[in-house]
Amino acid sequence: MEPNTHPAFYTLKAPSEGFLKDRGSKFHAFAFPVETDEEIELHVLAIKKRFHDARHHCVAYRLGKKGEQVYSTDDGEPGNSAGPPILAAIRSAELTNVLIVVVRYFGGTKLGIRGLIEAYRGAAEDAILSGERYEIIPKVTFTLYFDYPQTPEVNRILHRFETEQVAASYLESCQLTLSIREARFPELEKMFIQSRIQLKKEEE
Repeated sequence: MEPNTHPAFYTLKAPSEGFLKDRGSKFHAFAFPVETDEEIELHVLAIKKRFHDARHHCVAYRLGKKGEQVYSTDDGEPGNSAGPPILAAIRSAELTNVLIVVVRYFGGTKLGIRGLIEAYRGAAEDAILSGERYEIIPKVTFTLYFDYPQTPEVNRILHRFETEQVAASYLESCQLTLSIREARFPELEKMFIQSRIQLKKEEE
């Protein structure tokens, strides 16, 4: 078993829903697995259309294989009382490529800043717990260029790593495209450089 040294990130397998009620106010949470801004926009528009009579539609999302792109909005709630707590729930669950929209129906009693923070985060957490998640494993794709006599050395190195074949070409010379866990790539690259076998990392 190869060591897993990269930070864990997860996403949802399918959309999920959550709900929280506090002093009459109802918070409906909807979580979606997403990868693009276009997907996010479509989901948010659909929720706003479905719940057009709601007072607030608060949004937070996190994108990227390492969760590097984040966004949140309070949609009319007091500053940092809605979007950031939803985003905090996403981060706490180590999720990325996830959008959560929380729809609020006001129940007549003001909850205060602390109450809103707890309610929005609680509804988001309920949606996350209702769904099933899986781990995102960052990988690197690379191509090896070598001559037939170098094949035993290529196989010797690859035997030490868990890789997936993407493509292969064996004509006058050999080209082998593979993918490997990102955390293991530097060690593999070093071994091929030492063996003087050409390796090219594919651009993302």
